[in-house]
Amino acid sequence: MAREELTRLTGNGNGNCNNDDCPNVYRASDGSIVVQGDIDATFQPPAEEALVRIPESVLKEAVRALGW
Repeated sequence: MAREELTRLTGNGNGNCNNDDCPNVYRASDGSIVVQGDIDATFQPPAEEALVRIPESVLKEAVRALGW
């Protein structure tokens, strides 16, 4: 899936982490949520999965954007 296929729910730019615009939360066309953040190594998740860490404020911003 390309980034262009996602609806951005958070952040202040184009998702380029080099421009201090990470982490972010996106919504996919199927309604699922995609999270971009720092890799978290608290434990090893199953194959094909990853852990990412995002601040609470980013999650709250995404919830507000969705109107939940």
